[in-house]
Amino acid sequence: MAKSKTSKKSAKSSGKAKSAPAKAGSNSASNPETEEMRALYREMLLIRRFEEKAGQLYGMGLIGGFCHLYIGQEAVVTGISSVQQKQDTVVTSYRDHAHMLACGMDPKGIMAELTGREGGYSRGKGGSMHMFSKEEGFFGGHGIVGASTSIGTGLGFAHKYKKDKGVAVAYCGDGAANQGQVAECYNMAALWDLPILYVIENNQYGMGTSVQRSSAGALYKRGEGYGIPGEQVDGMDVFTVQAAARQALDYVRSGNGPYILEVMTYRYRGHSMSDPAKYRTKDEVNTFKNERDPIATIKALMLDKGVSEDEIKVIDKEIKDIVNEAAEFAQSSPEPAPEELWTDVLVEAAE
Repeated sequence: MAKSKTSKKSAKSSGKAKSAPAKAGSNSASNPETEEMRALYREMLLIRRFEEKAGQLYGMGLIGGFCHLYIGQEAVVTGISSVQQKQDTVVTSYRDHAHMLACGMDPKGIMAELTGREGGYSRGKGGSMHMFSKEEGFFGGHGIVGASTSIGTGLGFAHKYKKDKGVAVAYCGDGAANQGQVAECYNMAALWDLPILYVIENNQYGMGTSVQRSSAGALYKRGEGYGIPGEQVDGMDVFTVQAAARQALDYVRSGNGPYILEVMTYRYRGHSMSDPAKYRTKDEVNTFKNERDPIATIKALMLDKGVSEDEIKVIDKEIKDIVNEAAEFAQSSPEPAPEELWTDVLVEAAE
């Protein structure tokens, strides 16, 4: 879902001590409007079907290198992006295709980049982890673990410098939360009251190591020593994520400095396409798929609110057509010319 172009007026921070926003809670987003449910369902389904198609193309040998899928985590980026403003910026790590779609980037351009084609966002030279769209405020997925927090902190500084009321939204995983540069970013962001929302997508496994074996304490509390408030929320419920993100973004946008949102989610596939994920049981995965799936949950709610099966089938077909069109475009787009090896390497500085 593209970010809202409406702008909210936010209060200036007073000289008084900061107070964290009220916690969202599970009942804070009750009775959502039907149209909003349709939009959120559509966005999550687009991400799910796009990632499934990317997995198919990878299996066919049409996508090379690494490919990290977002299947299961759709409620996180959908809920957060739905309450962002147009001037906000986003940066994430390598599980990034969903973030691009949520920012409003064209599925055809994303899929073409995954397959290394000229029609891709980086003209086929970046692949899965190196796509950008300045127009949509997306500053890339990054393969260096923890790098997104550092880049995001810089984006937060830019927003403050430009006084544009924008917030930098910097995503990282639970494994990245243990990197030293993350702590350095917390210190800098708190010291300078930077407008940044740090989002920790805790899918419970850093590659193959469970968070219980790798991380001491709750990750959202890591900023307490710097005076940064945080919150842990259910990332399998898009409305819970949306409510928490709305309050967190309002807090940051009002001049209170950074905030940490730890979103508890789960990935259904392995860490990457080459990971058989034998470090967890089938029962564990099936429990999330059968009992906690974010798309199945919102679909059931839509039906309960009076949306018909036929209406949902129309959305499903629309998404299927979009994804198939993206795959066809990617496969028909030519590969980059050999001369492209020498482009985008050096920028001549103006004298």
